[in-house]
Amino acid sequence: MIGHIEEGRRIDKAVCGSAQTFAIKGVELVDARGVIPHSWVSVVDGAIDASGTFDDDLATHIEMMGGADHIRVIDGQGAWLAPGYVDIHAHGAWECSFDDGADAIAVARAWHMNHGTTRQVLSLITNPLDVMCANLAVVARETSRRPDVLGAHLEGPFLALGRKGAHDPNCLVDPTPGRVDALLEAADGCLRQITIAPEREYGLEAISRFAGAGVTPAVGHCDADYDTARRAFDRGARIMTHMFNAMNGMHHREPGPIPAAVNDSRIIIELINDGFHVRNPMVALGMSMAPGRVAFVTDAMAATGCADGAYKLGALDVAVVDGHARLISNGAIAGSTLTLEVAVQRAVKELGIGLPDAIAAVTLTPAQAIGLDGPNAITGAPLGLVAAGYAADLLLLDPATLSVDHVWCAGRPIR
Repeated sequence: MIGHIEEGRRIDKAVCGSAQTFAIKGVELVDARGVIPHSWVSVVDGAIDASGTFDDDLATHIEMMGGADHIRVIDGQGAWLAPGYVDIHAHGAWECSFDDGADAIAVARAWHMNHGTTRQVLSLITNPLDVMCANLAVVARETSRRPDVLGAHLEGPFLALGRKGAHDPNCLVDPTPGRVDALLEAADGCLRQITIAPEREYGLEAISRFAGAGVTPAVGHCDADYDTARRAFDRGARIMTHMFNAMNGMHHREPGPIPAAVNDSRIIIELINDGFHVRNPMVALGMSMAPGRVAFVTDAMAATGCADGAYKLGALDVAVVDGHARLISNGAIAGSTLTLEVAVQRAVKELGIGLPDAIAAVTLTPAQAIGLDGPNAITGAPLGLVAAGYAADLLLLDPATLSVDHVWCAGRPIR
């Protein structure tokens, strides 16, 4: 654990340091738009300022920026150059949960950062309301301090008892106006999304209230039927939380919430591509049902990056066996030990999904889900593409394995 803490402090220092000016050449650029061979990009003040495909253009651009003596040029040696990964639903890693304070956030973020997740929404588990408010206040402080932390996702406490998954049933409540206001006040603007079962009393009203406050409501952990889910989307919900998990499935006479999300072009659909939460044929089906609207998420918990054994998810005991986390009390799946790096590798190498589509599912699509694909007050530059004007969140991927070899976040070198 000592090594994890040291790495957390190193990453914290790196992401809060100064952005650099540099260029990367000799790469195969890949993002949601496709592949651009023989590419280069240049970075100034934490954003991409130019890109191209001809070395002569790069040389001219460097001269305009002050000359080769002032600009570091990195030779990518044929690696894939991809945007930094964006995870909008994860709970922790390296024995630490995002609910457990600033030091725990630093440690867990270090693991995910080193595996290519340059930006992350910190998911907070269901707890008593006062505890959730206190945890939100911590995330708000870290969001204002660290560019890699995008804010909070509340997975609870407004979930269906029958679809609670690994959430404490004693803490599940209805989203009354008073509770909604308390969470919004505690978040102080850092709340990016919240998962709600829309069929709960006050559920639809709460979705409208959160959406009006600039939060993206998500439908999930629910028993909602098709019509209720549609009403939730019309009230402002724009995400489906980990499709297929913790919700009623599809039926030819009772279609449920999944077809409602699939049939609505406004909705981004989360999917946990670990082969355990969702088997490969269903991952492929999900991708084909909503092309361009599936965001891979990890739902990673504290055991991510750790050996099998006993762990905690909130106040609940979890056993991890063969990398799979389950509650000791009832055997329910309790989050994952996934990284987005592995999700991309699985999509391409096991499911035959094209690399640009796999990259889109961990970059541009999740950024779109929470409104960070354009200029914004949170990150300044948009996220999700390797293009001029976008944040300099960049990864160099091994061409053979798609493993993450080098990471930059907002123009800051991480590894």
